[in-house]
Amino acid sequence: MPKTSARLLALLSLLQARRDWPGQLLAERLEVSPRTVRRDVDRLRELGYPIAAFKGPDGGYRLDAGARLPPLLFDDDQAVALAVALRTATATGAGIGEAAARALTTVRQVMPARLRHRVDALDVTAVERAGGPPRPQADPRVLLTLSDAVRARGILRFGYSPAYAPATDDGPPVVRRVEPHRLVTWGGRWYLVAWDLDRGDWRTFRADRITPRTPTGPRFTAREVPGGDVAAFVAARFQGFDAPGAWPCRGEVILDAPASAVAGHLRDGIVEEHGPGRCRLVMGAWSWAGLAAELGRFGVDIEVVGPDELRNAFADLARRFADAAGREDRGSTGPGGLEDRQSNGRRQCP
Repeated sequence: MPKTSARLLALLSLLQARRDWPGQLLAERLEVSPRTVRRDVDRLRELGYPIAAFKGPDGGYRLDAGARLPPLLFDDDQAVALAVALRTATATGAGIGEAAARALTTVRQVMPARLRHRVDALDVTAVERAGGPPRPQADPRVLLTLSDAVRARGILRFGYSPAYAPATDDGPPVVRRVEPHRLVTWGGRWYLVAWDLDRGDWRTFRADRITPRTPTGPRFTAREVPGGDVAAFVAARFQGFDAPGAWPCRGEVILDAPASAVAGHLRDGIVEEHGPGRCRLVMGAWSWAGLAAELGRFGVDIEVVGPDELRNAFADLARRFADAAGREDRGSTGPGGLEDRQSNGRRQCP
C-alpha cells in the first residue's frame, strides 16, 4: 500500500477514535508535519468525510456527521464486535432482524479472511420461550421517536394499547401524557421509563404497544428516577420489590451455595455472598408456600432468616412432601440440586 494511503487510513482511524484532535498532536502521532496533516485532511474531505477545523490555542480537527455515510474504518476488534451485534440483533426485540442481516452481509464482504472465520464461528439462533406466544417486536421507528423525546426532554403523547385487548375491541388506544426519562430493554422487550403526568407517578410502558402522537409537547425539567439508578428501578419493578403491586410475601434465607451458582438460576431476587460457599438471598412470591417451594428448588441446605411465616411454610411443605414420598423414603435424597449428590441407582435428570 502506498505510504500516503496508509497514512490517510491511520489519520481516519485517529479521527474516529475521539471527537477533537489538536493538529499538533495528530502530527506527532502520524510522525509528519502539521502541513502534511492539513493536506491529508483535504484529501479525506475530497473522499466525502466531513472533517471540520476548529480554532484556538489547540486548534485542530473533528470528524462531524455529514449528509451521507462515508466509508468507515474499523480495527479488528471493532469489526468483530459489530458483526456479533448484528448477528444477535434478532434477540433484542427491536424489530431490526432483516436490516441487521443485510448489514451483516455488507460488513462480512469487506472483512479479511481471518475476521470472517471468527465471525462465522459464532452461530446464534434466537429461540422464544416455550409455552407462550412469540414476543412482539418493537418498531425501530417508534424506538427512534422515543429516544429523540428522551434526549429533547419534551412531553410525549402516545396511544397505548392494552395488554390483552378483546378481539372485538375496535376502540382507539388510551392516550397517555408522559415525561420520557429513559429507553431500556428487559427480557427481550423494550420499555419506556417515564413520569406519567395524568397519574402523577413513574411508569414503564412497553414500546411495542406505543403509538407516538405528534407533535411533542413543551420541554420539561428532568426528574430523578426513584433511587437515582434507572437499572435498579426497572429491575425492582419487574422483580416485585419496592414497587406498586410488590410481592405480598417476601423472605430472607442463607443458602449453602456460592452466590455465583445461585445467581445463574435466579429469576427474581437479590443475592449476595455470605461467607465461603454461602450466600444471602432475598426473594418474593405470591404466597408463603410458593416462596418456600421456589427456594427449595436450589437443592441445598437452607437457613431461614425470616419471617416466621416462611419458616412455617417450610415446615408445612416438609410434611406434605414426606406424605407424598411415603414415610419409609423420607431419609433418601434425590438428585437435581446445585450440589453434587451420589446417585442411588435411579436415573438422574440431565
